[in-house]
Amino acid sequence: MTFKEKVLVVVSKIPRGKTLSYLDVARRAGSPRAARAVGVIMKGNYDKKIPCHRVIRSDGTLGGYNRGGKKKRELLKKEGAI
Repeated sequence: MTFKEKVLVVVSKIPRGKTLSYLDVARRAGSPRAARAVGVIMKGNYDKKIPCHRVIRSDGTLGGYNRGGKKKRELLKKEGAI
């Protein structure tokens, strides 16, 4: 399984109302130094089955989202994550 596939599996398992940091995702995917790579993978993800809006920065800020920061905030608020 490629790193990208591992990342997508990890992110697909983040429950509604919860978040993980890019670093947490990288660690769970087996590459703890690849947090930036997780961000690149999330930026390129347009599969709605993969809840990439649930991946945030380690400092608790939301970070980027390929559908816009406002949409990410709305989704996380709707799910009760923020």
